[in-house]
Amino acid sequence: MSAVHTVDAARYAGGPPERVWYTSYGSNMHLDRLACYLAGGTPRGAAADHPGHPGCRDHRAPERSVPVELAGRLYFATRSPVWAGGRALYDPTAPGRMRGRAHLVTAEQFCDIAAQEMYREPGTDFDLTGVLGTGRASLGPGRYETLICCGVLEGLPVLTFTAPWAMGEVEWVGPSAAYVRYLAAGLLEAGPWDERSIGRYLARCPGAAGLWSAERIADLLVSG
Repeated sequence: MSAVHTVDAARYAGGPPERVWYTSYGSNMHLDRLACYLAGGTPRGAAADHPGHPGCRDHRAPERSVPVELAGRLYFATRSPVWAGGRALYDPTAPGRMRGRAHLVTAEQFCDIAAQEMYREPGTDFDLTGVLGTGRASLGPGRYETLICCGVLEGLPVLTFTAPWAMGEVEWVGPSAAYVRYLAAGLLEAGPWDERSIGRYLARCPGAAGLWSAERIADLLVSG
């Protein structure tokens, strides 16, 4: 069983990093889905009209992938046309802990993954100076266009992206059964959490709370 790495808010004090920990808290916790962002392709189970992902300039798989817990909260808001329900978003300022999976990739790969999540063409290196220096940088107003440095793990920055607003500034939207099952399975794949623990965790997330019970989420894992 993989040990959970606890990441607390801390500034990265080194020079421009060649490698970073891209941390997913959504569908890219799955290595097969992440592979579509790295090497290009259409995720398994996607709709027939899904355009697929162009992939990164560097197609290599992550050096390592480890389970992490970050300061902040997972919540569901906006509406995903792919999953037909609320999207997973991250508020690093909210009290609590969020679970995820950190993938050790190159800084270039992180930029290309982020670009694809922002519906941009990969191939441009973002200036990471701002996010590494202050913990936050905005590349636009979109739902995944705010870069976050969550802390440092093994001397390298832990980076992710989310929406520009705080959790309480937007209407929460309940996630679909397919999405809840996929996120739960991604947490299970990460290693350290069992079905009951995952069910309790997701059932407490705003947007899912009151709509999905821990028992129903655990059942989705069994039936899926």
